[in-house]
Amino acid sequence: MDRLIIRKAKPRDYEGIWNIIRAVISTGEFYAFRPGTPKEVMLGYWCGSDKHTYVAEIETGIAGTFIIKDNQPGLGSHIANASFMTSPNTEGRGIGTSMGRFCLDEARALGYSAIQFNLVVKSNDSAVRLWKRLGFQIIGEIPDAFDHTVLGLTNAYIMYQKL
Repeated sequence: MDRLIIRKAKPRDYEGIWNIIRAVISTGEFYAFRPGTPKEVMLGYWCGSDKHTYVAEIETGIAGTFIIKDNQPGLGSHIANASFMTSPNTEGRGIGTSMGRFCLDEARALGYSAIQFNLVVKSNDSAVRLWKRLGFQIIGEIPDAFDHTVLGLTNAYIMYQKL
């Protein structure tokens, strides 16, 4: 694998982040964001002031991005929530695994006591395998939680890891 650097995102990274987001949501298979959601909306969400936004960079540019945020406000803010996207051009190169490990360490450093994923699409086998491999447990399954563009209504998992 190319040399991988994971770091906080900067405004100069937004175009690279957008390219990944656009590609990932375009299929309607993995994220609740609708295909065709405008750039301004997605970058406003992904890079919002309520989030810690990161990029995974290789020599050729931004290969992945993730966010860490409070899962809930106030009395639920001790549990983190995170979302991850990798460039379809870099699949199978360990970037998701590296970002996941970095995220766990970073969430601890930020003072979170756990991480919860609220919507892991059940048919997204590679994500489910990755999170299990990194120590997450499925703590719930939501029927028909995701309107998959190919499969129709699909269940989603809630996954959790104590830090």
